[in-house]
Amino acid sequence: MSEHEAGNSPETQAASSAWSRVERARHPQRPYPMDLIERIFTDFSEIHGDRAFGDDEAVICGMARLDGEEVLVIGIRKGGTTKERIRRNFGMPSPEGYRKALRCMKLAEKFSRPVIAIVDVTAAYPGLGAEERGQAEAIARNIREMSRLRVPTIAVITGEGGSGGALALAVTDKVLILENAVYSVIPPEGAAAIMWRDTAHKDRAAAALRVTAQDVANLGCVDEIVAEPEGGIHADPEKGAELLGAAIRKHLAALREMAPEAMLAERQRKFRNIAQFYTESTTPTTEPA
Repeated sequence: MSEHEAGNSPETQAASSAWSRVERARHPQRPYPMDLIERIFTDFSEIHGDRAFGDDEAVICGMARLDGEEVLVIGIRKGGTTKERIRRNFGMPSPEGYRKALRCMKLAEKFSRPVIAIVDVTAAYPGLGAEERGQAEAIARNIREMSRLRVPTIAVITGEGGSGGALALAVTDKVLILENAVYSVIPPEGAAAIMWRDTAHKDRAAAALRVTAQDVANLGCVDEIVAEPEGGIHADPEKGAELLGAAIRKHLAALREMAPEAMLAERQRKFRNIAQFYTESTTPTTEPA
């Protein structure tokens, strides 16, 4: 095959398309979760600390109002300046961030407030200190406890939804994803370094991981793809927030009509199905094994 033919092969085109979505998800002007929270919700009141170790500034939690209704909102903060990015660990949560989020979710459950998580995270922080303080345990506990919350829960992947760092905030009744966001078990660069020993193959890894919104929707990992304004949400954040707010309101209204037991059963069924493994030649079953 000639170089020109290789460049036009379906595999190459798929890799290029997948990687272009990753680049859009990481666009420097793309609104961060707090930018969207400020546009969609009102009367946001932040809650600090995990009551065990400290206050992780990469994770923000607080009560807010959506059309006058009180809800708990959780988001990731990456920071706008270099100083802020360092202080917030470039938006990579530590264990205390996940424990703070869980503490707040339990408060929301106590007072019957819906939980809405706005997620844009490359991954959980992999540093030595985070591992010593129980990073894996904090993520696992969040996954377990979120599956049991007796209030409506919604998560939105707005940029990157990376690995357990995202899943620890996204075991929810409804998982939404913006049109140009990505959701993956590992960043493409990390997968390329493992599979090909070279991060230059990040585009191939992105395609193989099926990171795009359409890919994860086809796999049943998300419930709805939320459209973005022409040119991407960074081109018109106000319109993008309006579209996202409408989607959140729609799903929240539907969840409020469900009995708690039915809501819990459906949430758990959904994530049991997502965890099934199947080959390319096999259609996944619709019932848990």
